[in-house]
Amino acid sequence: MLVNCAAYQDGRKLADIQPNDINTYLSRPGCFVWVALCDIEPGELAHMQRQFGLHDLAVEDATHGHQRAKIDEYGESLFAVLHVIDRQDDGELTQGEIDIFTGPDYVLTVRHGTRQNFKDVRARCEHDPDLLKQGPGFVLYALMDSVVDRYFPLLEDLGAEVDDIEDRLFVKADTRASRAVIEDMYAVKRRLMLLQHTCAPLLDAVGKLCGGRVPAICQGMQDYFRDVQDHLQRISKVIEGRRDMLTTALQVNLGMISLAESEITKRLGAFAALFAVPTMIAGIYGMNFRDIPELHATYGYPICLLAMLGIDLFLWWRFKKVGWL
Repeated sequence: MLVNCAAYQDGRKLADIQPNDINTYLSRPGCFVWVALCDIEPGELAHMQRQFGLHDLAVEDATHGHQRAKIDEYGESLFAVLHVIDRQDDGELTQGEIDIFTGPDYVLTVRHGTRQNFKDVRARCEHDPDLLKQGPGFVLYALMDSVVDRYFPLLEDLGAEVDDIEDRLFVKADTRASRAVIEDMYAVKRRLMLLQHTCAPLLDAVGKLCGGRVPAICQGMQDYFRDVQDHLQRISKVIEGRRDMLTTALQVNLGMISLAESEITKRLGAFAALFAVPTMIAGIYGMNFRDIPELHATYGYPICLLAMLGIDLFLWWRFKKVGWL
């Protein structure tokens, strides 16, 4: 589906045009065309390939989607695959994709499986004609910068979830609550891994645009692409830190569970001792020996009961003092 198609020259928008008129504007000096497609239909990308002379391998990747984040160079053109992360109402993250074809006189974007649009990027470029004069290279930077900047709110939300989990660690709870904390840890860790798998390949790819042999399209834009690379490095470091915090929190949670189990074992041991003493005394006096002490004593039975009660009270006081009960 065609979202937008416009022609630009000398940093200013000329007009919204129809796809069949693209060749007319491509022939103008200093003019480039910016086309946006979403959830393409059969034949749409093939038409654009004929208009812009797109490479077959890049078209194949964009047609099928589900590509790894990357930036490939084909002659004077670039093909970039960026992942867009959407947060659902239930907090789960879903991954979409935007494929960007960039040439000396065109920019073509193809979106797959994402609700996000890039109208704000087009508006930003049109309101900054001095930078838009740089041509498709600046548009490529603006799109990449927008995608990367949208990772930061997701990272902040995940950080808040990690902080909430840490606060729940030391709250006295039962086994079910401890299990819920562990499940939440793994859920957050899975989302962090999705974000990491999105950023890590892109970090290496952006390095090609700001260092070494820079593609002709990106000449003069190295500082801008280096800024995108810095943002990706910050995101990667924060993700790594959050993952370490979750690992530590998991170890702490398991330690708290072990301490709770130890407390239960001590309590069971204390109660066992309380029952063991009367059982032992009753067992001894229940033996059928002729010469058992105090067997014929008048007050032997109540004295035996008082001895059991006294010893149990002493043990209860002692266990209570050391925190076993």
